[in-house]
Amino acid sequence: MTETTHVQSTPPGDGAKPRSPEYRLAVDALRGLRQDLIHDAFAYRLLPRMRVDGPLTSRLPGRLRELAAWTPHAVVCAAALIALAIATVDQGMALMLGLLAAVPVLLTLARPVGAFWVSMAATPLAIPFGDDWGDWPWLPGSFACHLTVLTIVAVRTRPRTAAWMWALTAAYGILAETLFGTAGRYGTNTGPMLVVSAFVLLAVTVWHIRRHAEQEVTAQQTVTAHERSRRTLLEERTTIARELHDVVAHHMSVVAIQAEAAPYRVDNPPPELEKAFATIRENAVAALTELRRVLGVVRAEDYEAPDAPQPTLADLEALLANVREAGLGVEKVVTGAVRELPQGVELSAYRIVQEALSNTLRHAPGASARVEIGYVLGGLGLRIVNGPPPNPSLIKPSPGAGHGITGMRERVTMLNGEMTAGRTDDGGYEVAVFLPVALPDGVDA
Repeated sequence: MTETTHVQSTPPGDGAKPRSPEYRLAVDALRGLRQDLIHDAFAYRLLPRMRVDGPLTSRLPGRLRELAAWTPHAVVCAAALIALAIATVDQGMALMLGLLAAVPVLLTLARPVGAFWVSMAATPLAIPFGDDWGDWPWLPGSFACHLTVLTIVAVRTRPRTAAWMWALTAAYGILAETLFGTAGRYGTNTGPMLVVSAFVLLAVTVWHIRRHAEQEVTAQQTVTAHERSRRTLLEERTTIARELHDVVAHHMSVVAIQAEAAPYRVDNPPPELEKAFATIRENAVAALTELRRVLGVVRAEDYEAPDAPQPTLADLEALLANVREAGLGVEKVVTGAVRELPQGVELSAYRIVQEALSNTLRHAPGASARVEIGYVLGGLGLRIVNGPPPNPSLIKPSPGAGHGITGMRERVTMLNGEMTAGRTDDGGYEVAVFLPVALPDGVDA
C-alpha cells in the first residue's frame, strides 16, 4: 500500500482559488485609483508660493520679489477668468455657467483632486443652462474649465494621477455619447477633448520626469561632493601621518639608543638605575613597533618611505629658489628671534608655505608673493599673500585637485593652531596661520 502525499497550493485556512494575473492587475489598478483620486480627495493642499531665488526673480526689488512669489496663484486666477469669459459668451444663463466654469479652476488652489471631481460634476450640470447647440457633452466653458483643471491638477500631483484623470474623462465622454448620442446637437467634442488633454498631460508628465531626474542628479552631486570632500580629508590626514612617522620614529629611536647607552656612562651604576634605563629602552622600542604597525594601516601599497629627512624651515630658501625658477616672484620676511622649533611644527610650517606658493602658481600665474615668518614667544606665525595675476585674460589659471586648503587646515588643526584663508581687497589671496609652541622650561611669557 503506497502513501500519497498531498501538496497544499494555497495558504492554510484559505479555500479560495489562486487569483489570475489579470485579476491582480485589476485590483492593483483600482487600488491606485483609490489612492490617487478617491482617498482624501478634498484634502486641503494649498498651492505653495513660487521660489524667488532664480536668475530673474532674485534681481527684482524687495517688494516686487514678494509679489513675484504669488505668480502661480495669479496664473490660476487668470485661467479662471478666461474660463468664465468663454462660458458666458452668448449664453442665456451666463451667471450660472460662469460659476460652473470658474469655481473648479479656483478650487485647484486649495483642493486639487477635489477640483477635478467638481469639474466632472459641473460638466453635465452646465448643459441645461446653455444655449449653444453645437458640440457636446462639453459646452465651451466646460471644455475650457475641464482642460484647465486637468493641467493644474497634473502639475500639482504625479503622472499616475494624470493618467487616471484622463481615463475618467474618456469614460465620461464615451458614456455620454453611448447613452445620449448627439442629444440633438450637431456633433460631439469628446475626441478633441481627449486629444488635446492627452498632449497637455503628456507634456506635464515629461516635465515631472525631467524635474525628478534633475532632483536626483542634484542629490547625487551633493552626496558625491560630500564623499569627495571626506576622501580628500582622509587622504590629507594619511599624508600627514606618513610624514610625521619619520619625525616621531627618529625621536623614539634616539630615546632607545640613549637609554641603552646611559648605564655605560656612569661608573658602577646601581641596579635600580640599570633596570630603569632598560625599562625605558623596552618601552621606546615597543612604542616604535606599535607606531610602525599603525602607520601600516593607513599606508598605501605603493608608498615608499622617503630616504631624505623631512624638510624644516631651514630648507625654505631652497623651496623659494625653486619657486622663483618657475616664474613666481617671491620675497621672504622673518621677524622675531629665530630659534629651533619642534620638528612637527617645522615640518607643518614648511608644508603650509609650500602648498600656499603652489596655489599661487596654479591660480595666479605671473603674480608676486610674499612669505612672512614671525617667531614669537607663544609660537610661530605665517602669512603667505599674493597679488592678482597681471594679465588674467591672457594667462588662464591651472586647475588643481582642490586639496590645498584642506591639507593646510588639517595640519593647523593637528597642532591646535588657527588659520584664515581668503581673497584680499586687490584680488589676491592671503593665508594666515598661527602655530602654538610650548615655551621651554624656565622661560616666562
